[in-house]
Amino acid sequence: MNVNDVSFERERPDVYGDAHPKALLRVIQEDGDFLVKLANQHIVSGDQFDQDTMKQLFRLAAKIESNPKRFSSPLQNKILISAFYEPSTRTRLSFESAWHRLGGDIMSITDRSTTGIAKGECLADVAEMFNNYGDCVVLRDNNESSLYEMMDALRIPIINAGNGVDEHPTQALSDMYAIFKWRPELIDPVNNSKIRIGVIGVPNKMRTVRSFLKCLSVFPHAVEELVIIHDEASANDLFGAGQREELEARGINISTSTELDDVLPQLDVVYINAISWEGDTFNTYGSAFHLTANSPLKDDAIILHPLARGEELSTDLDHTAHNWYFSQARGAVFLRMALLTCMVERAERVIDVV
Repeated sequence: MNVNDVSFERERPDVYGDAHPKALLRVIQEDGDFLVKLANQHIVSGDQFDQDTMKQLFRLAAKIESNPKRFSSPLQNKILISAFYEPSTRTRLSFESAWHRLGGDIMSITDRSTTGIAKGECLADVAEMFNNYGDCVVLRDNNESSLYEMMDALRIPIINAGNGVDEHPTQALSDMYAIFKWRPELIDPVNNSKIRIGVIGVPNKMRTVRSFLKCLSVFPHAVEELVIIHDEASANDLFGAGQREELEARGINISTSTELDDVLPQLDVVYINAISWEGDTFNTYGSAFHLTANSPLKDDAIILHPLARGEELSTDLDHTAHNWYFSQARGAVFLRMALLTCMVERAERVIDVV
């Protein structure tokens, strides 16, 4: 760092590695019918996405990312209500950036103590008011049930941006978008291309991991093996009731390990997370696991992380080809641009646009 040099390079890539979306764009044929159907859905869980819908979302995200200036106005005269009752940097700003880039306006709430909820107002009444003020709601809350309490009263779509330890579906879609940009051939079963994925985390406690595994299981043909890497303390609480069985029923071959360095040399993708929001605070899991530039990673392996990171992911990996976590975060904006456009009945403005 040179404190005397205050210049910067606008053309310098903001991510390391080949994250350009055009290769993915070429392998998916457009079918807008699957996108139009999203206008009638709340986004609650990774369970609600089938393979065709996910592929069309990835295609639209890739199209927007390839030429973002071409998509600057689809959400003109639309208003987003951004309600984040739990701390967030990337997710909140990613959604708000996505909406702004599409030409829409935003009303943002970041502290429930400044709302009627602090005076005892029920969430159903809050939702009823939201119907009058905006066209879409993005909600993050540390209470799992808040999302469902609002849904019954809403006549506009709501997106789950993280509800306690339950789910975070748009993060999972962004994770999958990153993987398919990295290896577009994984999309089509005909290619018989498979990867080994290691997840350092606790599926039963981490909403990002829970949703990621649900979305991953929609593409079982692309997964040779899923390895869950965990510490001994989490062994008895690794999966929730029926969670592992559901993934295996979808065709995912699962193994577990407590020895990170033993399995790293066989992994193509390493997904690492250490934080789980539980109630009004967070817990860390697997604190003994650390990825550094000296870890025995495959030469062409990539690392994904939903961020924010701690000591589990060293900054000495940032300038290596393993770093796809910055590309993952950047791509989330375009994935959310695609999803939001469809949810507020503006899909026809972006379908068939070159």
